[in-house]
Amino acid sequence: MTNKSSTINKKSTRPYTALICLFFLMGALLLGCGASDNQSANSNTIASTKTSEAATTREYTDYKGHTVNIPTTPRRIVYFGENYGDLLVLGVQAVGTSTSMIEGKVYEKQVQNVADLGFPINLEKALELQPDLIITADTDEKQYAALTKIAPTIMFDTFAPLNERLLHLGDIVNKKKDAEDWLAQYKIKEAEMWTKLHAEGVKAGETASVFTYYPGDRLFAMGRTGLSQILYEKNGFKPTPPIQKALDEDKGFVQISQEVIGQYAGDRIFILRTPSSEAEQSTEQLMKSKLWLQLPAVKQGRVYTQDIGKTESDASTREWLLKELPKLIR
Repeated sequence: MTNKSSTINKKSTRPYTALICLFFLMGALLLGCGASDNQSANSNTIASTKTSEAATTREYTDYKGHTVNIPTTPRRIVYFGENYGDLLVLGVQAVGTSTSMIEGKVYEKQVQNVADLGFPINLEKALELQPDLIITADTDEKQYAALTKIAPTIMFDTFAPLNERLLHLGDIVNKKKDAEDWLAQYKIKEAEMWTKLHAEGVKAGETASVFTYYPGDRLFAMGRTGLSQILYEKNGFKPTPPIQKALDEDKGFVQISQEVIGQYAGDRIFILRTPSSEAEQSTEQLMKSKLWLQLPAVKQGRVYTQDIGKTESDASTREWLLKELPKLIR
């Protein structure tokens, strides 16, 4: 005989069992949807991050052929090399540099809150500054490899002509328009300076030479670096044939002997004095020598002296020289 009570209980529990199963099924579906939504959100976040990173960095190939990812707008630059004054006209200040390369320069007081990295560069100090970009004039590959472990690193040609160099630098630091505007204004001022000098007696086609002594009784005729860059501009002085040869060979300077100085000397001579007492002594001895006193420029009183630190080829110094050169030649 069938137990009716038992049958009724089994029948009555079936709807509840089915309902519970339905709840479990709905819960599983909701969890699945939530996980899917989370995975989708995570994927979107990762994609957004990658897009953001791509937007804040870009590829750059330096003049030595290194291709690196650099910040689109670098904020913490370590600059190691000549011509720090280029950065200043672009409104950029590095976080670290070799301050010995700034001492005695016309823009020295404009350099604020910049750490000294020594010479040669102290890698530990550079690392402590946490730079996002390193710009170096050093072309040593071992040094370059060490610097790249600290931050993206670019080899930069600090001896390139100003009109090329400043545009490259402006591109690197995301200030290309500023570089273009500065160069445009500079060219106008430079043309005005030469017009003034020609009106005051400088003849078209006059030659000029730049000499300097370094310790060890070493005499140099300057080529594509320093004061020569402004003197040998389109409306300026002409180089003598031996110096023109150095320029054609892309040399910053050539070491010469006193015996051949007459071949390098131009209608006007510029002597650059260095802080070295030894070099200064060599300069004084040269300027007292019979060979020197017989040079036409010396006889005509067309010899000019200036501290070498104030004749750099950086943009800040070049701008300063536009006012100082006429005073020097006067």
